[in-house]
Amino acid sequence: MRMRKNLAVVMAVAVGVLAGCGEQASPKPTTQAVEGAGTSAKNSPVVRLALNWVAEPEFGGFYAAKEKGAYAQRSLEVEILPGGAGAPVVQMIASGQVEFGIVSADEVIIARSKGADVVGLFAVYQTNPQGIMAHAERGLRTLEEAFKSGTVAVEPGLPYVKFLRQLYGQPGAQVVPYAGGVAAFLNDKNFAQQCFVFSEPLAAKRQGVQPQVFLIAESGYNPYAGVVATSGAYLKEHEDVVKAFVAATREGWRDYLADPGPANAVMGKLNSAMDADTFAQAAGAQAGLLESAETKAGGLGVMTEERWETLAKQLRELGVIDRAVAAGECFRNY
Repeated sequence: MRMRKNLAVVMAVAVGVLAGCGEQASPKPTTQAVEGAGTSAKNSPVVRLALNWVAEPEFGGFYAAKEKGAYAQRSLEVEILPGGAGAPVVQMIASGQVEFGIVSADEVIIARSKGADVVGLFAVYQTNPQGIMAHAERGLRTLEEAFKSGTVAVEPGLPYVKFLRQLYGQPGAQVVPYAGGVAAFLNDKNFAQQCFVFSEPLAAKRQGVQPQVFLIAESGYNPYAGVVATSGAYLKEHEDVVKAFVAATREGWRDYLADPGPANAVMGKLNSAMDADTFAQAAGAQAGLLESAETKAGGLGVMTEERWETLAKQLRELGVIDRAVAAGECFRNY
């Protein structure tokens, strides 16, 4: 679900990518007449962006870029394709089914370790939004304490769980599989679980329970998340489209941070499971994770080779990948 992909699923997708990579060329943008803000009608490339979850604030900047005309102003027509649990976005990118997709940095490295030429272009989250959520009344002070007592529900195959085990040793807590939702959390004050800062904690608060969230990033495992990726073949053949798409996406995210309301209204029509108040709260909860010292210098979405090198090394040490992956080949900044 969303970025909650079991490692086995990610690896299976990477294998599937290899099976089809040699059979399909880079997708060639189709064209259609588009009239955007400040532009005249013209033939514009139509590109597809595959999300890894349904329309929610984690994708707000993309919807803002489309709604406010940032894509159209750069002569792009962008079709946003909602995802869902287990959406094979990496495979869709590498096999040419879509021009762009939303993945995580560790997915990029895993795919590349299997030979898939997938390249990150823009990282929405500079600080990974995954965390461990505990009851505030327990008074825990650190992520390690949350990992050492009570019950912790996580997906055991995920790379960050392997990392925490390596960092903290065998957990003192009883580790159980994460089943989704917050029902178990609400019924047991000694129960902690994996979460995204803009999702489960808000659900718990709505039920009258005060959560305390410890970000996984605090442990030193901090892969970029919400990464816009494309295939190496598409990047080589259509770099002008890629540059325009990234520039418009950056503008969309700036607009969304300044005023999430218009894009939230658009997403609300696509996702009736979330009400307007929840959209607003989620947008506020994630805002601080999108910026960093690097983005203040280089713009929203920028990535560093040092971060990619660190992540590749961590995944190799954890046994998630079985060969070195060159960090500089994993991403491009525009």
